[in-house]
Amino acid sequence: MKKSLAQVPPFKGSAHAASAEDVAKELSSDLYNGLSSREAEERLGYFGHNTLPEAKGRTILQALAEQFANFLILLLLAATVLAAAIGEYIDAVTIGAIVLLSAALGVAQEWRADRALKALKSMMAPTSRVLRDGHPRELPAPSLVPGDIVLLETGYYVPADLRLITAANLRLNEASLTGESTQVSKDPSAILGADTQIADRRNCAFAGTVVTYGRGRGIVIATGASTELGRIASLISQYEEEETPLQRRMSGLGRGLGGAAIAIAALIFVVGAVTRRDLLDMLLTAVSLAVAAVPEGLPAVITVGLALGVQRMARRHCLVRRLSAVETLGSATIIASDKTGTLTKGEMTVVRIYPGPGLEPLDVSGIGFEPQGEIKRGTKPVNPLKIEHLSQLVIAAALCNDAHLHIEQGQWRVTGDTTEGALIVMASKAGIDPDRLQNEHPREHEIPFSSERKRMTTVHRWHKGFQAYTKGALDVVLPLCSHRKVGEHIGLISQEDRDLILAANEDLAAQGLRILALAYRPLDEIPTDDELEHEMIFLGLAAMHDPPRPEAREAVALCHQAGIIPIMITGDHKTTATAIAQDLGIVDHDAQVLTGVDLQLLNDEELREAVQRVRIYARISPEQKVRIVDALHHNGHIVAMTGDGVNDAPSLKSADIGVAMGITGTDVAKEAADMIITDDNFASIVAAVEEGRKIFDNIRNFVIYLLSANLGEIIVILVGVVGGFPLPLLPIQILWVNLATDSLPALALSMEPGEPNIMQHPPRPPEEPVINKLVATVTITRGIAVAVAVLTAFVLWLNLFDVSDDKARTVAFATLIVAELFVAHSSRSLSRTIAALGPLKNLYLLAGTIISFGLLVGVLYVPFLQEAFHTESLGLSEWLAVVSLGSFPMIGIESMKLLWSRLGVGTQSLLQSR
Repeated sequence: MKKSLAQVPPFKGSAHAASAEDVAKELSSDLYNGLSSREAEERLGYFGHNTLPEAKGRTILQALAEQFANFLILLLLAATVLAAAIGEYIDAVTIGAIVLLSAALGVAQEWRADRALKALKSMMAPTSRVLRDGHPRELPAPSLVPGDIVLLETGYYVPADLRLITAANLRLNEASLTGESTQVSKDPSAILGADTQIADRRNCAFAGTVVTYGRGRGIVIATGASTELGRIASLISQYEEEETPLQRRMSGLGRGLGGAAIAIAALIFVVGAVTRRDLLDMLLTAVSLAVAAVPEGLPAVITVGLALGVQRMARRHCLVRRLSAVETLGSATIIASDKTGTLTKGEMTVVRIYPGPGLEPLDVSGIGFEPQGEIKRGTKPVNPLKIEHLSQLVIAAALCNDAHLHIEQGQWRVTGDTTEGALIVMASKAGIDPDRLQNEHPREHEIPFSSERKRMTTVHRWHKGFQAYTKGALDVVLPLCSHRKVGEHIGLISQEDRDLILAANEDLAAQGLRILALAYRPLDEIPTDDELEHEMIFLGLAAMHDPPRPEAREAVALCHQAGIIPIMITGDHKTTATAIAQDLGIVDHDAQVLTGVDLQLLNDEELREAVQRVRIYARISPEQKVRIVDALHHNGHIVAMTGDGVNDAPSLKSADIGVAMGITGTDVAKEAADMIITDDNFASIVAAVEEGRKIFDNIRNFVIYLLSANLGEIIVILVGVVGGFPLPLLPIQILWVNLATDSLPALALSMEPGEPNIMQHPPRPPEEPVINKLVATVTITRGIAVAVAVLTAFVLWLNLFDVSDDKARTVAFATLIVAELFVAHSSRSLSRTIAALGPLKNLYLLAGTIISFGLLVGVLYVPFLQEAFHTESLGLSEWLAVVSLGSFPMIGIESMKLLWSRLGVGTQSLLQSR
């Protein structure tokens, strides 16, 4: 009886545990003829197209709305409305303009459509060969349905998840999905356990992977969103971005400033009620204090400061896609890195040759596919072509091989299996031209590699006869060998020899190396396949690995030095992952490794406890990567996740900062990431961490500068009100100082090169406020010093020189600006003096100072600006007084720094005082 469509579900998660025949039966399909066109059309209507759902990107309005979801911005908007309500339209327009400018800058830097799912969709094969009505047809991949029979050939993308039916030497590149660094051989006859990890399902093929060798046939078990690729897509789409540490700190600062503004306004009304002053004057004064309490230029300064940081990071090969992520990387406590293509080159390389018992092993130098390097015995170079048994070994490596080595865009590339590519490169280093050798000794016959045989044999014309070469796993090649070759001598293999060879194999495997055995047999004529692989002569073992990037080792050491924990999360095998991690210095020899199978048995609480100890995670699935990141988050870590494959995309999204590789990275990984390393250099990530720390330190410095200036303004207004003086500063004057005068020096502070040894201290705690207790004390002290200078100028001119209120305000206004310009130069570092830093080292600050002072001159001497700002011209003696009083805060700050220097208190001591 034919099943209804509702009874034909995608065979998700269990097809690998059943035979192909059973899967076909469940899916009501025919393994030899496929589906009929009518049946396929019905299923397409029921299951839908074999495509992934589109990502829903942000609109410009949504991106703009996000910029306003910030307490500080909302506070400024409230000040805009209040100023307009009481008729201070110039103030209202000015504040509103700066808010819009800040939002526009943020949108320009951050707005991007979320194209991660589009990139995933592009990996689905555009067309595929399918059996329909008993005949092969070329059909669009979106038209595939569960039960279709798909034909696979070398170079094809797999269009859907398949349970394989047949395979002839079928190998797939699944690195982008599983993290497996080598091509995977497929075995349709295998029936696996239901809990088998994706990377070990050798009887299945998955959507988005690539056929690198052979051919095969499979039945579609899942399409579209039901595929493993679709499951990753759903993981990405379900993730919601959280606030970065900087956003949380700025939100906290905004709430604090808002509370201060409200408290100050309330205090003024209380004072006004007690002293029976005019309530409208009190409202105007309250607005003045609210304007003074909020650094209006801060949002724009932070945005521009971050954008400048983005430009500096781009010069260090870091492309930032999300503006607020710039500083987040500087807070990272853990860098969780994929292995293949990130910590390693992604290019298999032969590093050791074992020629047999009693013979010294040989080392092979060079990294990757570039055929540059030597074969050495100890430190002495060896020419294998002059030693008979070694000559036969490298010839076997070159001839029993289907890979090709070539240059593409200045880079050495391998076409075919990367393991075979490693053997070709080894032969090239030995002085062999593989193409010439293959032309001189053409292949006459072969028994191809298969997952069942685990070996490959080729027969080549050799002088007057033939020569057979075999390569494969030692456990299948060694039993075929009856002899071994030493020099030109061929002798029988003893049991002791076999034991020594097996022991050497185990020793190499324990080092995380992949090992292939090589053997040959001279022939007068080509025998049958059953007789060919007998009485072979053992040549030796070639041991290879995917080498670590040379610069990664130094970068890992710098991570440890900076208090950052590097961990490896990979889909590769435990032994390989451990060997690479130990080589790079991620772990020592007593490292604990957690595999995907073990992790699956842990509940969330157990995993949170485990991640405190584990530094290597092997055979990990995409969902498990996200679980690991979530567990680290729960333990209070700021996680930077690096990767380049499709399998990395969900964890890149869930991490605080996702870092994708620009060259080897898939489009999916790049679109999911916050940052892209354009040179695929792990060391560039550490450089980005350093830049992120500098950015935060600079943000802290200009926040302290702006807040100390605003605090000085508040004190000036409060003292004026409580003391019964006229307002020492008008709202429009305060707004001018906050926006025009302070903003340029604050921006220039973001260009400071940073403190020395910034990577010598641990990361900041995630929730550490921008201003800790000691830094708050410094800020208050500076604010008081500025206020004293301004009030002294105002009171002196108002009482002693008997001038108009506007004249006294002008002197106070000029003193405030000069004082803050001097303080800006002292704000370059919390502990290092201007002399120690070099007065001319920050030319941007010098330029900002000159421009800000020029603006002050314009406000004091241009008639229409005098009218708008209620200012009067100053004479030479008045300027001398302004400069003298304005320098007072800077002198006090620099004196305090000298005292700290003598006491041995550095910047980091101040920053770590909470």
